Amino acid sequence: MRLAVTLATSLILLLLPVPLSPIAAQSSKVPRVGYISPGASSDPARLRRFEAFRQGLRDLGYVEGRNIALEPRWAGGYDRYPALAAELVRLKVDVIVAVGGRASQVAQQATNAIPIVMSAVIDPVGSGLVRSLAHPGGNLTGMSMMAPDLVGKQLEVLKEAIPGVSRVAVLWNPMNPGSAPQLREAEAAARTLGMKLHPLEARNSREIDGAFAAMAKEQAGALLVLVDAIFTNQVKQIAELATKRHLPSIYGQREYAEAGGLMVYSSNPLDLERRAATFVDKILKGAKPADLPIEQPSKFDLIINLKTAKALGLAIPVSVLARADHVIE
Repeated sequence: MRLAVTLATSLILLLLPVPLSPIAAQSSKVPRVGYISPGASSDPARLRRFEAFRQGLRDLGYVEGRNIALEPRWAGGYDRYPALAAELVRLKVDVIVAVGGRASQVAQQATNAIPIVMSAVIDPVGSGLVRSLAHPGGNLTGMSMMAPDLVGKQLEVLKEAIPGVSRVAVLWNPMNPGSAPQLREAEAAARTLGMKLHPLEARNSREIDGAFAAMAKEQAGALLVLVDAIFTNQVKQIAELATKRHLPSIYGQREYAEAGGLMVYSSNPLDLERRAATFVDKILKGAKPADLPIEQPSKFDLIINLKTAKALGLAIPVSVLARADHVIE
């Protein structure tokens, strides 16, 4: 009888739910990934970038709602970055993806514990975000756009497309930590090419209008727009103003050509977003941001908008057209 009771008790204990060990409980937790975009959720270009990031995660086997949760936050400019970063820290997300240098800087100021993956950052070393590309240190890693390295090439293309140009306006945002390195490279390249630059600051849509008014007073013959998240939010405004004022322009992001900008020489932003997903994957699997080298793009595209060239009365030389990766007609 006693033996029967013991056996029955043993069977009941086997059938009772067993509490998860701390390791098992942790492994069943769905990781949460924050995503800070400088744009608005209604901006198709920003949504395409976010979708590229999501596709990168799907390619790696992540399914939203099953083994990953995304927490996108849309800033619509620089002002809301601190509040959005603080919100993601309070949510205790496992990783923060920050689009652009200023977003990465604010996220870094908000936490030194949560890993941060930057996408599309202009110059992470020159802007002081990381110690080096090979050994970033701290809690931040991700993708560099190499924008300062491309500025000289952009001015070369501009000079080849419009041989007589000598006075070039430069639109830049001093609030962006990556703007100063770009401007330094632009000034060095301009000296070599025999150009005179006229840097004009703009931090918002109203100041962009003012900068274009100043370009006319400076008698600028062309325009270089430095890479900046605020400018990317205003691509249509900038491209239309450049055409209206008959300014041949070159840009560092492909959205400008789609909006009517004359020429673009840049890396592919959608590829940068997809690559950012690989950093998230490695971190969720245990890698530390300090040990993950910063990646740089390996392919760059020259895009020419012939419709805009026609509106400006320009004939783009055959030598430039022959090198174009995309031509908008």
